[in-house]
Amino acid sequence: MLNKFINILLVEDNPDDVELTILALEKNNIANPVTVVRDGQEALDYLFYKGKYYGADHALPNLVLLDLKLPKVDGIEVLNKIKADRKLKLIPVVVLTSSKEDNDVLKSYDLGVNSYIRKPVDFDQFVDTVKQIGFYWLLINEQAPK
Repeated sequence: MLNKFINILLVEDNPDDVELTILALEKNNIANPVTVVRDGQEALDYLFYKGKYYGADHALPNLVLLDLKLPKVDGIEVLNKIKADRKLKLIPVVVLTSSKEDNDVLKSYDLGVNSYIRKPVDFDQFVDTVKQIGFYWLLINEQAPK
């Protein structure tokens, strides 16, 4: 189920979670392009074409899967920068995190997150969760025009 017009930015510092997320996408035949960045600063550089991404010609993602507990710049700050920017604020952001802190949930929604999902510990549940995320955000949801 490849939609060449929809690409995903995965912001995740844990290599095991990166591998699990990509495996879960593949297991569910979600073959959309996925770009992985490993910390909050790299995510901002990628989105704002700064640092090593200065002058790059990549397209902005159509979906951001964002962990909150990130090195350098935390996910809450990344979310804040995305939703405060005129060009980026319409990109759906799904927080996919292991954080169980109520404050993280409240702050994320206050900043405009589109969905907040706690990562299931069980692999099969995680695969099913990623499947549902993919089907909803990549197939069912109507993307904002660019």
